Amino acid sequence: MPSVFLSPSTQEYNPYITGSGSEEYWMNQIADAMEPYLRASGITYGRNTPEMTAVSSIRLGNQGNYDFYLALHSNASGDGASEGSVRGIIAFYYPTSSNGRRGAQLIVDELRQIYPLPERVNIRATTALGEVRQPRMPAVLVEIGYHDNVADALWIESSVVTIARALVQALAAYFGIPFVEVCLDQPATVVTRGGALNLRGGPSTDSPVLERMPNGAAVTVCGRWNGWYTVTYNGIQGYASAEYIRI
Repeated sequence: MPSVFLSPSTQEYNPYITGSGSEEYWMNQIADAMEPYLRASGITYGRNTPEMTAVSSIRLGNQGNYDFYLALHSNASGDGASEGSVRGIIAFYYPTSSNGRRGAQLIVDELRQIYPLPERVNIRATTALGEVRQPRMPAVLVEIGYHDNVADALWIESSVVTIARALVQALAAYFGIPFVEVCLDQPATVVTRGGALNLRGGPSTDSPVLERMPNGAAVTVCGRWNGWYTVTYNGIQGYASAEYIRI
């Protein structure tokens, strides 16, 4: 199964102009909302914690076997003359990383469909940001709007689930797997004629078998796509034929 490391901002000292919270708070809200979509689409994940820093987040990500590193931030103009007037989304990637650029473009393509000013959603190469320069896997840092702009801050606050869904749609496209809608982690049971049901790495009988689930096994259904469920069994996530799963 493909895997992603999520690094929502740890910058609690960047307040939203609306007074509703900080960059750290809202980016963690988005990461929280991404998790059900990731599970539904069969993408495993790891994540930093608010107590960490960018440096320790990168270190933790590099210690795991992740296929992609996604840092979530919101922006600020940093210019007293234009403070509060700048809007937009930027997905940063490292210049020599072709997969980083591809990931950034897919993220931008999805966010353009939901952001009020799609012409201001762009990708940008950079060597200045550690979270795109130092991860050993392809990495993108996305600045989701400007938290010192009232309109952007309000859009982020009211669009957490929509943003999360768009980001996971982009990740599914990056990994070449179907995006699966959430089924709210429903408990279910394997029902066969006595044999075991294969838990596979993809929605196909050609996909590798990750585990064999016996008749009567308790599983958790995360999503459904074209006759397949994404399920979790004994801590392993994969795809199983919906024909043999009873919710």
